[in-house]
Amino acid sequence: MSAPGRNPALRRFDSVTDLIGSPENPTPIVRLGRTARDVKAAIYLKLECMNPFGSIKDRTARALLEGLRRDGRLEGKELVEPTSGNTGLALAALANVFGIKCTVTIPDQVPAESLTLLKLLGATVWPTPDDLCPIDHPKDGAIALAHSIAADKNTGSRYVMPNQYENPDNVRAHYENTGPEIWAQTEGKVTHFFAGYGTCGTITGAGKLLKDRNPAVKVVAIQPQKNHRQPGLKNFSESKRPGILDLSVIDEEVTVPDDDAYAMAVRLAREEGILAGPSTGAILAGALDYFSKNDPGSDALAVAVSPDSALKYATFFADRVANDGAPPAVKES
Repeated sequence: MSAPGRNPALRRFDSVTDLIGSPENPTPIVRLGRTARDVKAAIYLKLECMNPFGSIKDRTARALLEGLRRDGRLEGKELVEPTSGNTGLALAALANVFGIKCTVTIPDQVPAESLTLLKLLGATVWPTPDDLCPIDHPKDGAIALAHSIAADKNTGSRYVMPNQYENPDNVRAHYENTGPEIWAQTEGKVTHFFAGYGTCGTITGAGKLLKDRNPAVKVVAIQPQKNHRQPGLKNFSESKRPGILDLSVIDEEVTVPDDDAYAMAVRLAREEGILAGPSTGAILAGALDYFSKNDPGSDALAVAVSPDSALKYATFFADRVANDGAPPAVKES
């Protein structure tokens, strides 16, 4: 008896890769209530934690590997890629599906949860101090190490580097999937789009698609403070600007301090029941800051990207909630 075929309407798929967001199988958008109660605009979060490996980078990893296979560059190779966690997790998982090996270089300050999951997936992990990088880009140590591994005359021929920071397939993933999903889910009514500066595939790809559909859509980029602790985001005064970033897509930038990012993530958990990571906190904090200074108009509908969940950052949140809600100490008589 043959197995029934793929049918997204029935949530039946042939491979875990088919679970990654696409126009026929979009990740959900959820309207915020209490957290956005003082904003005229309707604000929706696009919950990318619903991808199978837990983040928006599942889309990027799929597109990068599709491109390598299309160009014949993946055959007989191992992967090496710098990551702050999420792209590495997705690449490691997809590498297992395709039967290839994966090495990731990762900043040595990433949360323990990400390291554990990468090792669970069988990736070779190289935690990397930032000072490996030239002084003009002091936060790019993991990127520098991955490039050196891929270029090494003794071992480099073993590896192919997808290079999410420079590869246009990263942009394609969001132009062909994330952007059309948002347009369809809002029935073309989206007026504002908020995403973070990281590899910049999301904000360039989805932002361009939305502007192609309606040039009036405002695209607002969120960046972290310098010397930040917001995994996945970049401040370009201390990191190299990715080659795939198209600044013509960006209408405004908002800088968000660490404390505001983490406080907003806590608010999301307690006011909306949404367990979101610090980058989501930063993007939403930036959106609320933007609307506090700009009248959105009565028909404004904003979509903010929620790249991943809080579950990968429990150790990062631990100090911030350590004594929160604890019962009062009992005084001895």
